Amino acid sequence: MNDTINQNLGFAHYWAQGDAVTHSVAYLLLLMSVVSWYYILSKAWTSWRIRQSAGALERFWDAPNLDDAIALLNHEDTEHVYSALATHAVEAVSIKSKGQSLNASVDLGELVTRTLRQQINRVSSRLESGLTLLASVGSTAPFIGLFGTVWGIYHALAAVSAAGTIQIDKVAGPVGEALIMTAIGLVVAIPAVLGYNAFTRVNRVTLAELDAFAHDLHAHLTTGTRVTMRKPT
Repeated sequence: MNDTINQNLGFAHYWAQGDAVTHSVAYLLLLMSVVSWYYILSKAWTSWRIRQSAGALERFWDAPNLDDAIALLNHEDTEHVYSALATHAVEAVSIKSKGQSLNASVDLGELVTRTLRQQINRVSSRLESGLTLLASVGSTAPFIGLFGTVWGIYHALAAVSAAGTIQIDKVAGPVGEALIMTAIGLVVAIPAVLGYNAFTRVNRVTLAELDAFAHDLHAHLTTGTRVTMRKPT
């Protein structure tokens, strides 16, 4: 008898007995899981490549001239996070020297500052893409799973009440099955939260490095000297 009861319990039985709401919750959690894992894997690959190329910042200043330094950074910075600052800053100086546009009328220091700030904002937007989704999945998936559990328990209790006989095995089985949705919600949420925290940390370090590099570039392009800033921790 116990074997028969065990065979009738489980996710397959819960799915077969579920209604449109139960199935919709499960499909929604599946979609959230697929999307969050896509961003986790893609951003993990991108973050790894960014951290691998961070060492090129010091080698940039070891180059014999600015052209070689930019060529080295373009080669090693595969994600074009750091190289964009140097490339556009040098282009801004070139525009200033030619004097053929509105930008040329701006003070050199202000022009380089604006150019560097624009590039940092663009890189920041790239780094933060997908983080809002991971945060949303991490915060809502447990509640969506809990909703599926409450809905399943409600229908289980309604079915037992309609049968007219209340037995512990008739109640415990459906309730236990309904708790599967809560577990699924946690399985979806936990990787999203961990990924969000990890990528936020990587982005903070990367943006600190960008800020320091931008400060050095500004000093070099406007005064010809480099002010060494403390490395981010």
